Amino acid sequence: MHRICLGNTVFEGLNNAYLFPYEQTTLIDTGVDTPAVRTELRAALDEVGYSLADIDRVLLTHYHPDHSGLAAAIQDAGGASVHVHEADAPMVRKDEAAWASFEERQQTCYDEWDIPTDKRTELRAEMASSMDLYGPPVRVTPFVDGDRFKLGIYSLEVVHTPGHTAGQCCFVDRERGTVFSGDTLLPHYTPNVGGADVRMDESLEQYLTSLDRLIEGKFDHALPGHREAIVDPAACARDIVRHHEERAYRIVAYLDEAGPATTWEVSDHLFGDLESIHILHGPGEAHAHLEHLCMADDIEKTDGGYTLAPETATRLRDDEGDRWPLRVSS
Repeated sequence: MHRICLGNTVFEGLNNAYLFPYEQTTLIDTGVDTPAVRTELRAALDEVGYSLADIDRVLLTHYHPDHSGLAAAIQDAGGASVHVHEADAPMVRKDEAAWASFEERQQTCYDEWDIPTDKRTELRAEMASSMDLYGPPVRVTPFVDGDRFKLGIYSLEVVHTPGHTAGQCCFVDRERGTVFSGDTLLPHYTPNVGGADVRMDESLEQYLTSLDRLIEGKFDHALPGHREAIVDPAACARDIVRHHEERAYRIVAYLDEAGPATTWEVSDHLFGDLESIHILHGPGEAHAHLEHLCMADDIEKTDGGYTLAPETATRLRDDEGDRWPLRVSS
């Protein structure tokens, strides 16, 4: 198996693609569709004696362009099959109805999250300019949780880990204790939840459940979608849970101090001034937390914004820590 490092335009930095040069040559993730990254991928494949046309199969961890963008170029070069979870398949094949619904949902979120007009204008321009990064439509073969792929000495099981996107998946080699984690686990960043895929409801709830699956898996190491390997995936997952509990505490403490607040006001408290795609990701993550806290009856949504439930204010004053436990429903 060869790890291929590819450039990126934004977000977490260098992308990883993983090449399995066996009887059915397989690539996990592809990088974003830009001329520079396409050149990088071709050069990396050439170093190990392969070309785009030699790839028989592409497995995608999720639909975002920095993971799926070059799938069409690979498919066009040699007819590779492209596989992605059924929840993200419409996005990769550029289903018009799915994308229209997605864009309509984004507009609704702009209203619900009280994003200011000037920031909406900036965000729409950013979104429009980034559409080419997704590449052309792709013929896809959907998979589901529990499906398996044989890649030479590797037997990879699909583990559905929604949160970052509805169809985000990991590919797990249980024999070697390896998890190809896509954006579910990252070494230096916590994946965005809420803004990265507005199609989802209860995205934080789903992500916490996904992290629990990876903790319970007791994997030896993770090979993520960005940057270097993760030597203790369970510890990384626990750190992310802790991060979200610390963020939840900040939100609860802010609502206690500031009174009713909108999603945008909570986002501003957490992240400050936002630019580019982060205008979506910031309030999206704030919304994911507010939604989760409402489900737990820790806060309430009123016409004036979000406010603490009476018993939450009491708990907060008795709490000497800096984390707010995030319960996951069974």
